[in-house]
Amino acid sequence: MPAVPVFDAKAFASNLPAQPGVYRMLNAAGQVIYVGKAINLKKRVLSYFQKTGLAPRTQLMVSQITAIETTVTRSEAEALLLENNLIKALAPKYNILFRDDKSYPYVVLSGHHFPRLGFYRGALDKQHHYFGPFPNAGMVRESIQLLQKVFRIRTCEDSVFSNRTRPCLLYQIKRCSGPCVHLIAEPAYREDARNAALFLQGKQTEVLESIAGKMQQAADRLDYEQAALFRDQIQALRKIREKQFVDSGRALDADIIACAVQDGGGGKICVNLAMVRGGRHLGDKSFFPQNAEGYDPAAAVEAFLAQHYLNRGVPPVIIVGEKIHREALQILLGEQCGHKVAISLNSISERRIWLEMATENARLALKQMLERQTSQEERLQALQQALDMAGMARIECFDISHTQGEATVASCVVYDNYAMRNGEYRRYNISGITPGDDYAAMRDALSRRYHKIAEGEGRLPDLILIDGGKGQVSVAQETLVELGLNDANVLGVAKGEERKPGLEQLIFPGMKKPLQLPKDHPGLHLIQQIRDEAHRFAIQGHRARRGKSRTSSSLEQVSGIGTKRRQNLLARFGGLKGVLTASIEELQQTEGISRALAEKIYKELH
Repeated sequence: MPAVPVFDAKAFASNLPAQPGVYRMLNAAGQVIYVGKAINLKKRVLSYFQKTGLAPRTQLMVSQITAIETTVTRSEAEALLLENNLIKALAPKYNILFRDDKSYPYVVLSGHHFPRLGFYRGALDKQHHYFGPFPNAGMVRESIQLLQKVFRIRTCEDSVFSNRTRPCLLYQIKRCSGPCVHLIAEPAYREDARNAALFLQGKQTEVLESIAGKMQQAADRLDYEQAALFRDQIQALRKIREKQFVDSGRALDADIIACAVQDGGGGKICVNLAMVRGGRHLGDKSFFPQNAEGYDPAAAVEAFLAQHYLNRGVPPVIIVGEKIHREALQILLGEQCGHKVAISLNSISERRIWLEMATENARLALKQMLERQTSQEERLQALQQALDMAGMARIECFDISHTQGEATVASCVVYDNYAMRNGEYRRYNISGITPGDDYAAMRDALSRRYHKIAEGEGRLPDLILIDGGKGQVSVAQETLVELGLNDANVLGVAKGEERKPGLEQLIFPGMKKPLQLPKDHPGLHLIQQIRDEAHRFAIQGHRARRGKSRTSSSLEQVSGIGTKRRQNLLARFGGLKGVLTASIEELQQTEGISRALAEKIYKELH
């Protein structure tokens, strides 16, 4: 058998062009273990094979290289884009990886005659006005509530707005001005919507001056009730300004990015992203990348900028606290979003304050994450010892939820590497069983979860938790044996006396006496955490399924209501809740609904 030729990395690198491009390092299995970019491919790739000066992590990577692939590009910016796409697609072992998060939420002000205020996530539409993005959904909802209180903009869906015949509860509690039933003129409503938009843009002084002018006009014409409403608006806006922790005093849009690294070289890194829109600090979000060991803060920030902003909206200013290579990034991000992007490295004045705050938040988030991880490690180790299962790392837990057999849903949640893995959770809608038969539901869920593993795809978890007693555990064991998974470790978690936390009993198949850990046992706390998460996830799925089935079935049970009439009713009143609150006279105004049928519907639903 001929010998496999040894890869001569130096000779390969010596023949590379001195041009921008991307290189991919491969191991003996043909897997890409690292992707990098370079202004000069030849110099950059040769630098990896120098005898001295390499970090230990880089030395380990180089020792595994058996082949190198390169792609020449026209510019460094183009190389940066290709590098980022390859990192996301291949997830190489030695590249720092930031989780590709969902799109960020916005506050939307629709382009209708009576604009609607709402929560939005997704692709932006030019006919509406968007404000943000915000770091989390909670900040969006908080902003919407503030704007409702001050400007009383509608938040209802168009289907509800178009079919109202009387104002809703939001009007009664002074959160809406009632445009659906013409309790406010269109010009006045549009002025409120304009002020809301200015407020979101950070032009709060302009809004205050506008409302103060209208208050004075109302007072001059002796309309003191209207003047009092404007006065209340001004007071509410001033309170909001006082509560705003950071305000630049001008309508600046910027992102602030700071980094914290674990002391002692533990390999953990936190990148904190703070968002300022219209001069207002909207909040922040922390990111913990994978494969971060050996990376310094500057390299982590550079990787974050590329992986986070490419193919995403970018503000005109990005403030960072590390000395990074920014030229290619600025060009690429500017081309992508259609406006100039400045990456600021030397911050002064309020920008320095923002950066210091983001840095402190990064340190705090990293500290909290390390504390949580330490706690989880202690809990898992204690559970391993209590169950005599050394090396146990991955746990999957099942629970069943239904209401007297209706809309049965089984949940499966996953705990692995010291954390709950939300992305691996699964729900199973159970059908074709006797309503309320939890044993049959558990059998169905386990069969669907593990049949592929029985066929050779994937691997079993180290422990399968079942929320239930001896009966559920026996059914689970039988199901797994039928699948040929005789080696699966199954453990039941039964509620103890009076169903109080801390009195849980742990049941292994065939075990005569349940195991009961002390209330303060860290291993029991871990089991409670995983069990409670499975319970929450099951109930959430059950309620959604039950609500969906009840929404469609309530009207279906009324004789004389076919598909067309049901659709007309739901469209007119914006859903089943609207139909339930409608009077007979309002029901009668729906197309295809006579007085007699309206009375029948009302009687059936009440």
